[in-house]
Amino acid sequence: MRARPTPSPAPRAVSVVSDTVLVDYGAGNLRSVEKALLAAGAPRVTVTADPDIVARADRIVLPGVGAFGACAGALRAVPGLEPALTHAVIANARPFLGICVGMQLMADEGREYGAHAGLGWIPGHVERLTPADPALKIPHMGWNMVTATGPNLVETGGAYFVHSYVVRTADPAHILATTTHGEAIVAAIGRANLLGVQFHPEKSQAYGLALLTRWLNWRP
Repeated sequence: MRARPTPSPAPRAVSVVSDTVLVDYGAGNLRSVEKALLAAGAPRVTVTADPDIVARADRIVLPGVGAFGACAGALRAVPGLEPALTHAVIANARPFLGICVGMQLMADEGREYGAHAGLGWIPGHVERLTPADPALKIPHMGWNMVTATGPNLVETGGAYFVHSYVVRTADPAHILATTTHGEAIVAAIGRANLLGVQFHPEKSQAYGLALLTRWLNWRP
C-alpha cells in the first residue's frame, strides 16, 4: 500500500512592515533620531545611504547637522543618492521629513560660506540669522515656542533648536510653523508629502515624539 503524500503546509500570511529609512550620509545625529523614531512607533528603521534602499523606502528621514554646503556636498558625494531621494520623494510621493539642515536642504539654495545648491523641493533660500537685537546670541540654541500657522502635522508647543541659519521661503503657504528669535522665523515648512522642521524632534521630549508619531501615521 503506497504511503499517502504529506500535504504541503499552507503558505503563511506575510505582513508588510512599513520601512522608515533614515539617510546616513555622514551629516546627522543618527542614533538619537533612530531611537526617537522607534520610541514614536516606527516598526522598523533602516539606517542607510544605499540608493536602491532609499528609492524603495516607504518613508524617508533626512537629518542634518553642520554647514549647509558641507551637508549638501556629503549627500552628493554618495553616488546615486540624490536621484534616489528625488525618485522616492518627488516621483513616488513617499512621506519625507527633513530635520534641521535636512530641512534647509529642501530649499533651492543655501548661503552659508558661499552659495550652494539645495534639493529645490521648496522654493526659497537659507541665510544667516541676524536678529536686530545684538544681545540675542547666535546660534539660536535651546527651547523655544513653535507656533503652528494652521492645522497641520506641526502643532504649537515647545521644541529644542540649535541653528544659525534660517529658511526664507518664496511662498508663505509653505510655512507650517514659526518661532521667535528677535523676529518671527521659520520653524517648519512643507507641502504635499514633504515636511521639514528646523528644531530637533529627537531632543524635544514629549513634543518631539508626538510629532514623529503623527508623521509616522501620516498618509499624504
